[in-house]
Amino acid sequence: MTTATGELFERYHACWVDRDPGRIVEFHTDDSVFHMHSGQEPARGRAAIREVAAGTFALVPDLTFHLISLRAGEDFWVAQMQMTGTTATGNRMCVDLADYVLVEDGAVKEKHSYVDGVAMQAALA
Repeated sequence: MTTATGELFERYHACWVDRDPGRIVEFHTDDSVFHMHSGQEPARGRAAIREVAAGTFALVPDLTFHLISLRAGEDFWVAQMQMTGTTATGNRMCVDLADYVLVEDGAVKEKHSYVDGVAMQAALA
């Protein structure tokens, strides 16, 4: 793992752990894309990404992330995680997540998140 990309991951991931959409988007390029591959259209640009992050935290206010593995290169990282928490409707959730992130000039250019759709739908039902 390259040091710069690993450090970027750590700082960016901390914003998700803190559930802070404002800080999250500071790590994205102006024209960044965040695509949650679970049926939604990609969010394009910081304002749209902020909305998606805020919406995620509204659905699962106590969302936590457990990092399982991380692989990073000079301009990308791939992280396997498990998300847990309680949905706004009171259901417990435990969902597998894989993130593929492209980095450009020290910022997140693209973030592709792949979730276990069956587990996510069950938790949100």
